Amino acid sequence: MDETLLKQLQLAKNASRAMMNIGTKTKNIALEKISQALLTHIPEIIQANQKDLTKAKENHMSDAMIDRLLLNEERISSIAQDVLKLVTLSDPVGDVIREIHRPNGLLIKQVRVPIGVFGIIYESRPNVTVDIACLCIKSSNVCVLKGGKEAFHSNQILTTIMQDAVKGLLPDNSIQLVQKNERFIVTQLITANDYVDVVVPRGGKGLIQHVVQNATVPVIETGAGNCHLYIDKDADLKKAIDISVNAKIQRPSVCNAIETILVHKDIAAIYLPAMVEAFDGRVEIRGDQMTQKIITCPLATDEDYATEYDDYIVAIKVVDSIEEAINHIYQYSTKHSEAIITENQDSANLFMNSLDSACVYHNASTRFSDGGEFGFGAELGISTQKLHARGPLALIEMTSFQYKIYGQGQTRE
Repeated sequence: MDETLLKQLQLAKNASRAMMNIGTKTKNIALEKISQALLTHIPEIIQANQKDLTKAKENHMSDAMIDRLLLNEERISSIAQDVLKLVTLSDPVGDVIREIHRPNGLLIKQVRVPIGVFGIIYESRPNVTVDIACLCIKSSNVCVLKGGKEAFHSNQILTTIMQDAVKGLLPDNSIQLVQKNERFIVTQLITANDYVDVVVPRGGKGLIQHVVQNATVPVIETGAGNCHLYIDKDADLKKAIDISVNAKIQRPSVCNAIETILVHKDIAAIYLPAMVEAFDGRVEIRGDQMTQKIITCPLATDEDYATEYDDYIVAIKVVDSIEEAINHIYQYSTKHSEAIITENQDSANLFMNSLDSACVYHNASTRFSDGGEFGFGAELGISTQKLHARGPLALIEMTSFQYKIYGQGQTRE
């Protein structure tokens, strides 16, 4: 193993033992210090971020992805405010999930405990660096962060600011950043079973699949976001248009933005022209043959329906029934977030009870698939798996549990 990485992991493992005895008050003070430090160092953060933005433009990164990378005063202030929100949330560590009183007098308590060392591998968005570190602090975990090379300078300054802010409050090395960008470093991190307790990949489909297929450390899989919006024949047109615009345009580079719109044939002739007008030339539309009969657009391919664009592009398909829409979603979805727009409660119930995505919506934008919007504070990602954690991965999902057994000298016969 790379010597620098090995040393970081060893220090992280030691720090995780010390973190188990850090109380809520101290953790909250540390979070307040981080929030204050971010605001104090806004000019330095912006300066570092500009280096990453310049490199991104030189590499012809899309406008949507550059927006994902951008840190300005408003966004940094928002990140700092999100850190303070974590202070107000309950600390899950130490919560008693259940108590069992046995006939022999034993008292068994199932208690929430930190998982330990989180290895986080992520791309582009530098705000993730702060979100993850602070979630780990609040849940008494330690993080080893492996950000993408496109946000190298931003991640570096943010990590340094946080490390300096918590000195003397939290164990040394409780927040660490892996700075080497070679691919083999990721492979070594996700196979370091002696030091890392869980790995969470955040990013595109390629990154996630690489981690899932090669990790020997347990993985919480966060999903690529091929999200769908279904416009039912009984949809309210204003709701359909407003939600379409919000879910596609507000921030297309994030995983909870929609990539495909499915439209019932009975409403397609009304909805599609209204959608084109609302998109106002901001979105490239690709549609099936039925869509092309109503609006002018290139023909959508199977690859289009399977793609997470992270851009101002949307695929459209006109369907004969809600059942066809559901089947299409099963074929192409990454099981992240899906929505139905309808005033028919029976149709809404059928849609929401028939899909197995992590988040399913009725008459609301998929953009709400977010830990902050769910009231969880920040999030580690949106988990699309079915075991342990699902949907926004927040404080409770970052804990395991332990059985604490209290006796008065009992022995087993």
